[in-house]
Amino acid sequence: MITKIVLLAFIALEFSNVVALYFFPGSKRANAVGVFSAWEKSKQLPEVHDLMRYLVFWVAGTKLIFLLLLGLIVVFADLNMQRLSLIALALATLTFFWRMFPLARKMDREGNIQPKNYSLILGGMIIALIVVFIIGAISGN
Repeated sequence: MITKIVLLAFIALEFSNVVALYFFPGSKRANAVGVFSAWEKSKQLPEVHDLMRYLVFWVAGTKLIFLLLLGLIVVFADLNMQRLSLIALALATLTFFWRMFPLARKMDREGNIQPKNYSLILGGMIIALIVVFIIGAISGN
């Protein structure tokens, strides 16, 4: 049961991000891209802003595919597959610290992210997610 709860909570959390990215990409909530000053600056160059919007929608679409597959795992997979899915989520989420976190820290230090130190908050949230995935994977049910 814990594995399903962790998977469903993650689906709900990420679905809020998909909604924000599709319908409110400039928002500073739900990890949309409004926290980056480049989002507003890109509006001065329509071709750059169109590219940014395209990439944001691409991320949202990819997340939606991923969430629907996770939903199928919750509904149809056995406990062992659900646990393996949580381990896969933990490993995949760790890649955030390879490319995205260093870039977010750089932009944060340069004052290109608001609120200040958002990259640290995001990094903490990502670590918490990884811990929850691992706990869910090793739980007894």
